[in-house]
Amino acid sequence: MDLTEPKTPAVQASSGHPTQLYILFFAEMWERFSFYGMKALLLAYMVTQLKFDEPKGYAILGSYAALVYTMPMFGGMMADRFLGNRKAVLFGGILMSIGHLVLAIPQGWSFFYGMAFIICGNGFFKPNISSLVGTLYADNDPKKDSGFSLFYMGINIGAALGGLLCGYVGQRINWHYGFGLAGIFMIVGLIVFSIGSKSLGGRGLPPNPIALKKPLFAGITTEVAIYLATLCLVPVVVILFNQYEIMDVIMFGLGAVAIVYILFIAFRLEKTERHKLFSALILVIFSTLFWAFYEQNSGSLNLFAMRNVDMRVAGANLPALSVNNFLPPAWVILLSFFFAWLWPALNKKRREPSTPLKFAFSFILMGIGFYVFYAACALNSDTGLIPLFSFAAGYFFIISGELCISPIGLSMITKLSPKKMVALMMGIWFFASATGEFLAGKIGSLMSVPEDVVNNPVLSLPYYATILNKIGMYSIGIGVLLICFVPLIRKWMSDVK
Repeated sequence: MDLTEPKTPAVQASSGHPTQLYILFFAEMWERFSFYGMKALLLAYMVTQLKFDEPKGYAILGSYAALVYTMPMFGGMMADRFLGNRKAVLFGGILMSIGHLVLAIPQGWSFFYGMAFIICGNGFFKPNISSLVGTLYADNDPKKDSGFSLFYMGINIGAALGGLLCGYVGQRINWHYGFGLAGIFMIVGLIVFSIGSKSLGGRGLPPNPIALKKPLFAGITTEVAIYLATLCLVPVVVILFNQYEIMDVIMFGLGAVAIVYILFIAFRLEKTERHKLFSALILVIFSTLFWAFYEQNSGSLNLFAMRNVDMRVAGANLPALSVNNFLPPAWVILLSFFFAWLWPALNKKRREPSTPLKFAFSFILMGIGFYVFYAACALNSDTGLIPLFSFAAGYFFIISGELCISPIGLSMITKLSPKKMVALMMGIWFFASATGEFLAGKIGSLMSVPEDVVNNPVLSLPYYATILNKIGMYSIGIGVLLICFVPLIRKWMSDVK
């Protein structure tokens, strides 16, 4: 019996989506609460508490983000070949829980070790819970894109709550309490998945349970060996944080290896499957540039909000970290309803944009958002503080762009990848995010503000405005370029919509 096939069909909820989607929705929601709640604090904590200079803070943040999105490539591979999605999600969740709780310890060593546990855990959790969503739908099911959009909304409910609460607790009460709060909700997400995973039937089970339990040496099974090897990576990641300069070689080297490996696999496939994989690879490469611009949210825009956004509302001075890390996921939550309705509605009329065209729209919309930021800077150069309304409006366009690429990209990977390498390709997708996040750190460092002007908004504003303008220009230009490639990519996608 093939244990990778579901024993029972997905039960349909009144919404038309499988009920299992909502179990995965809530598990991912609380995991993202912890992940983004912690991430909201990182750069500000390094700059204000650990007293790192800004370029070093950006470099370490970029290294963290790169590693946290690189590990899914390996976690996906381990799930495809050995663990299955469900065991990988559970193992990853345990490691992430440990990491968040370690960060809550007010000791110097805990910062890098906590992040290292989160990096290793995320590598197993993130690609595999997304892959499980894909198993709930048949190929070319028109509900698949909207299902991933709903799942993505769950991600952002967690991110909104995490950024809001952890950002407030960290900035206004105690930084380590903020990290600890993130850990509590990581454990909640793990419990939700553990209880609800029984309803998944045969989905996500190990591809070969007998081989997984087979002893390799000294009575250690393949499964235990994977767990032990992962734990051994924790101190290696800590070393990389302390030697972050070598991350350039690692990231670009891994990128080259990933591309060569995918091309090697592609040329062993028959023509139609090969072209599908080519189209996926092109879109993955473009997504790298999207995340390089978008992820300023977790870095430079955090400091921009603290220094150059007027946070006064009705006489109250709002905490900048909470507001900045609440706005993007809040917009996602609001706009997800619209996009979850829009794509199926356009599909019924046979007017739904193709996946590559949605990707192109994502860059154009994001570019408009950054131009809104830049225009607000130009109009308020005399005070150095842009209105909170302008800040929120810029994010409206940026998040509209995100919803044209991120949930669509998750769905695209499950559609275009060969069945036996979906989790690996999901890992490649997240590796593209990793490379983008790494590049985001380098772009953010261009907005580093000299220490002698950080407390003067009029003098600090130009450091941000110049780069915000360039990001807007390049993003729109890339979107236009991608439109030129749409006909070729659509041809290669064959019957996939």
